[in-house]
Amino acid sequence: MTMKLTVLGAIALLPGLAQLSGSPGPAEKVAPRQHRPIVDRLEHGDGTTTSGNWSGYAVTGTGFTRASGSWVVPKAKCSSGTQYASFWVGLDGYSSNTVEQTGTDSDCASGSPRYYAWYEFYPNPSFQITSLTIKAGDVISAKVVYSSSKFTVTIKDVTTGKSFSKSATVSSAKRTSAEWIAEAPSSGRILPLADFGTVLFGKDSTAVTSTCTAASTAHTGAIGTFSSIEEITMEKSAVKEAIPSGLSSDGTSFSVTWAAK
Repeated sequence: MTMKLTVLGAIALLPGLAQLSGSPGPAEKVAPRQHRPIVDRLEHGDGTTTSGNWSGYAVTGTGFTRASGSWVVPKAKCSSGTQYASFWVGLDGYSSNTVEQTGTDSDCASGSPRYYAWYEFYPNPSFQITSLTIKAGDVISAKVVYSSSKFTVTIKDVTTGKSFSKSATVSSAKRTSAEWIAEAPSSGRILPLADFGTVLFGKDSTAVTSTCTAASTAHTGAIGTFSSIEEITMEKSAVKEAIPSGLSSDGTSFSVTWAAK
């Protein structure tokens, strides 16, 4: 079978990859890092999970059609070296091999902070959204919607009022989970996690309404209203690197704190 890989404007036709609706344009460029499905997932049977690359929350089920989220872009605390921290909302990836997602990064590049927005239909490459200028402290609202056999990711910088959307088909997507995640992204391997302090998700911190919610064939509501919820801690070699708080009383809000000391 002839296979064509998406690179700078080509459309991906590999089985399971996303076929983008419209070639990447001036507002997008291929990012060197990817945002993978959960790695080294270990469920503890009490609603908590550890992972090598994710921290935050996932809800599981069938037929997910939407996930929405909001967060405050955390300030990267940079001293030396290069580290990365990604924050996103998405569908799939908890128990499947694709992830449809959009988010922001707070990275350290040779000791200097760097912020940007991106989207990804994994296993396609990640694309940086160059039309959005992201700063620490900005309020971000984002969503992933499945309709008419397509996924559409939308991300808005509420602070500046600017937004971006992209659609794709993903032939092997299972739509079995929705997530709100702080991540150590990958480039062949899981990369060092930047010190992001604490990232705040949800209405309590962002004042964005109808946020940190999802819709599946069985239920629509905030994270805390789902019957199958996993609280995910990022952990490597039994050392915790990023730790989520409990959910707020309305089930929409939580924080994740960097702990990779």
